[in-house]
Amino acid sequence: MYKAFYNLKRNPFEITPDPFFLFPTRRHNEALAALYYGVRRHKGFVVMTGEVGTGKTLLVRCLLQLLNQSDVAYAYVFNSRLSPVEFLQYVAGDFGLNVTGKNKSELLLVLSNYVISRHQKKLTTVLVVDEAHHVSAEVLEEIRLLTNLETTNEKLLQILLVGQPELDEKLDSIELRQLKQRIALRSQLQALNLDETRGYIQRRLQLAGANSNSSIIFPADTVATVHRHSRGIPRLINTVCENALITAYARQARSVTPEIIEDIATDFRLGVVHQPKAEGASGNEDGDARRAAKTLLLLHDYLQKLQSSQGEPRVAAATGATRATKHEPYI
Repeated sequence: MYKAFYNLKRNPFEITPDPFFLFPTRRHNEALAALYYGVRRHKGFVVMTGEVGTGKTLLVRCLLQLLNQSDVAYAYVFNSRLSPVEFLQYVAGDFGLNVTGKNKSELLLVLSNYVISRHQKKLTTVLVVDEAHHVSAEVLEEIRLLTNLETTNEKLLQILLVGQPELDEKLDSIELRQLKQRIALRSQLQALNLDETRGYIQRRLQLAGANSNSSIIFPADTVATVHRHSRGIPRLINTVCENALITAYARQARSVTPEIIEDIATDFRLGVVHQPKAEGASGNEDGDARRAAKTLLLLHDYLQKLQSSQGEPRVAAATGATRATKHEPYI
C-alpha cells in the first residue's frame, strides 16, 4: 500500500523470519557462527537462547539456508509440546522415515539405523528443536540419549536446542545435569541498543529499496522513540515501524514523526506489562475484603440497636461523624 509512495520494492518490516533481512549484530554473528561450527564439526549439543522476539528463529532459518546442501539432512521441530513417543514419531517422519504402527523401541531403532547409515556415507544429520523451553524434562532426556550415537571422535547426530531464557533455567535443574554437561556450545541473543536499532531500521529500508532515503523516512529522533518503546526487540521494532509507515502514508507524510510512534505505542499498549500476582495473593485480597465487609455489617447492626434503645440519631463511631437525619442511609 505504501511501497510506491516511499519508493520501496517490498515491505521492509514484515515480522516473518526472512533470512534476506538479517541484520548481523555482533551477538547474532557469534550465535550463527556457533550454530554453524557446532553442526559442521559434529559437536553434538548446541544451545541458543534469547528473549521473545530477538531473532532466534531467524538465525535458525539462516543456518538451515547455509546447510541446504546435499550432505546435510535435518529435522525441524517447531511444536515442542509433545510426549516422548510423539516427539520421536515427528522427528523420524520429518527425516522421511516410515513411522506407521511403530512403538518407541522400533522408532529408536529406525532413527539409529538412519543416522548411522548417513554417517557411514560421510553425511551430516541435524535435529533442530525450536521453542525448546516448552520441551518437558522427559523429552529432553530422550534427546540426550539420542546423542549416545557417537564414535570415539565425534557425535553422529547434531542437536540444536533453541528457546527463551527459561530453557537455561530448565537446563540448570539437577535432573538435567547430564544433558547440561554435554552441551558443546552456547550462545545468547539480546535486544538491540540504540545504535543497532538505527542500523537495523536503515538496513531493512535499504534492502527494501529505500537506499539513501532511509534516514529521511525514519529520522534520528523517530528512531530513538522507536527504540524506547520497543526496548530494542527486533519483532517489536518491525511491528512499530510497519504501522508507522501505514500511518504516515495515510497522512501523506514523507517522514515518520516521533508523534506517530507515540500513537502506535499507545495503540499497541507497549508500555503496559502486567506482572503475575504472587501465589495466593488474590485469595488473600478476597479474604481481606470479606472480613472488612463483615466488620462493617456488625458495626451497622450495633449502631442500629443503639439508636433503637436510645432513640437518638445514629453516630458513625469510627469517624465521629453524626448523620443529619435518621432517614439518611448509613454507608
